[in-house]
Amino acid sequence: MDFGSVDATLLGQGVLATLLYFVIGFAVLALGFVVLDVLTPGNLRQQVYTDRNPNAAILLAANHLSLAAIVVTAILTSSDSLGQGLVDSLVYGLLGVVLQGVALRLLDAFVPGHLRALVTEPRMSGAAWAVGSSLLAIGLVNAAALS
Repeated sequence: MDFGSVDATLLGQGVLATLLYFVIGFAVLALGFVVLDVLTPGNLRQQVYTDRNPNAAILLAANHLSLAAIVVTAILTSSDSLGQGLVDSLVYGLLGVVLQGVALRLLDAFVPGHLRALVTEPRMSGAAWAVGSSLLAIGLVNAAALS
């Protein structure tokens, strides 16, 4: 059985591209966490990981899934040129963070009740699932809109 040859240069370029795209994806998710933390009351990290607040966790999970869909789509639709592809992915990822933040503000303005009260509520609320689902849906629409 002939396995052919292995091009170490091509493999090295692929590994480097993977690492760079990973860094961009991680940075976009981290920035998305910071933006969500700023837009919600209290310390989001403490609410999710220390206080184990289910409503805050639902919003964080929905936000991360939304941004992940945007980043994945940005990577898949980016230029074949590594440099341009990285820039495309970063720009569209950052745009996704901004649009998710705007969506969260709009949801807070138009949904009955206040998002601030929902995030700090210690009991799981159906409203958190509704807001989280809305964030995810908006993120998927943002991902599909990438060109």
